[in-house]
Amino acid sequence: MKVAFAGTAPLAADVLERLAESQPIDYVLTRPDAPRGRGRHSGPPPAKVAAERLGIPVHQPERPALPEPVDRVVVCAYGLYIPPRLLEQSLWLNVHPSLLPRWRGAAPVERAILAGDAETGVTIHRTVAELDAGPIAAKDAFAIGELDAGGVYGRAGELAAQQLASVLPDPQFTPQPEDGATYAEKIAPADRELHLDDPVDAWRRVRALSPHIGAWTTFHDRRVTVWAARLEGGVFVPEVVQPEGRRRMSYEEFLRGVR
Repeated sequence: MKVAFAGTAPLAADVLERLAESQPIDYVLTRPDAPRGRGRHSGPPPAKVAAERLGIPVHQPERPALPEPVDRVVVCAYGLYIPPRLLEQSLWLNVHPSLLPRWRGAAPVERAILAGDAETGVTIHRTVAELDAGPIAAKDAFAIGELDAGGVYGRAGELAAQQLASVLPDPQFTPQPEDGATYAEKIAPADRELHLDDPVDAWRRVRALSPHIGAWTTFHDRRVTVWAARLEGGVFVPEVVQPEGRRRMSYEEFLRGVR
């Protein structure tokens, strides 16, 4: 069985590395190198870095294309629209970090935490023209608890690799219901602002946007990104913060600097 992998983001790199331990990957499709970080220097996407470390050939077309025929294409956090003509050339299986049909779309992990969901999971489904609406080959849940987005993505990557190892040889599909479908819109600038008059929402927002995006507020007339926090007796307590233009530090260290 010939298998290709299409992915871009850190979750894709994680799933690729785990999957490659049990399944040979013929090649990886990922997005072109792009400006990254503060210096905006061109850099490779995480999936490319993982593929090169594993010795897997990498293709970076501006638009998705299969350089050679394969039996399966695993898609995970790719970020490019896959046209129907390509979906007809192979069986495309999408890794989606939610319990579909809940949280279809771009930011399922972040939206699940923001909404206070008790659990999330990973769904493997056939890629179809409609967004995250294909029939399901595997769906498994796990508790969110007090995990931040980084923790949820880590658990999702581990679970996805286990599911793929099971379903890739002979996937059996069940239709995905429309009842209960919700959509996870991209994180917008307004989503990053903490509302400290609602401690529970602020705590969820910090967890939903850590460690990859960051939620911010104003302390002592300074804009500060809050990377970690806790609830203590219903009170929002910052733990790790980053004043604008400064490094990350404990909240206690920040307060000493203010004094």
